[in-house]
Amino acid sequence: MEITRDSIIGDLVSDNYKSADVFNNHKIDFCCQGNRSLQDAATEAKIEVDNLISELKEIQNEPSGDHIDYRQWPMDLIVDYIEKKHHRYVEKQIPVIKPMLEKITQVHGGQHPELHRIKELFDKTAGEMTMHMKREELTLFPHIKRLVKAKESNQPFKRAAFGEVEKPIAKFMEEHEDDGLRFREINDLSKGYTLPEDACNSYTVTYKWLQEFEQDLHRHIHIENNILFPSAIKLENELTPAE
Repeated sequence: MEITRDSIIGDLVSDNYKSADVFNNHKIDFCCQGNRSLQDAATEAKIEVDNLISELKEIQNEPSGDHIDYRQWPMDLIVDYIEKKHHRYVEKQIPVIKPMLEKITQVHGGQHPELHRIKELFDKTAGEMTMHMKREELTLFPHIKRLVKAKESNQPFKRAAFGEVEKPIAKFMEEHEDDGLRFREINDLSKGYTLPEDACNSYTVTYKWLQEFEQDLHRHIHIENNILFPSAIKLENELTPAE
């Protein structure tokens, strides 16, 4: 894929997920704000766009390894993957991370007051994401699967109760932005999950889990915002609704 100043960062990550490492290193949001050009992203990050392009081209020339091109997957498979891979991960990790954050905040919060805010932000994200994922699984995802079946059978599709698919997608993308902002603050408060000198084992493990959670969140949002959602809107516009 040719990389220019006008390249869209979400497209670059879709083409090669290792590009995400470059954007993460420069604190460029490729998931919630993946529709920006490289030039716009570089300007906001206060870095030279030519340097950014050089780094991306270097990554592009490396062996692809186990890179998965989700753009080649059918949408119903992407939906199943998101539920089983990312939603189940979040459901599993929330009840693991929350008590550990509570514990280290009680023990170390006096010396490291940022832990109180980190705990508040994670608790907010945990609650919001839990409701968000359930709404996706009960409303949006079944509709996307119906769209896929309609295309396969060459039949009209039944409109969802929420109307056009763009409406819930816009809301879900807003919520993705909120989750991304909260974790950006967690990252900043923790200085990139840098452990203080007095960190105990619980502190160490909790920061490791938070960092992994953020990385999974970025990939999760990227797949939805930059691949699944645009494809669903495009497909619905191509199909004929039932009368």
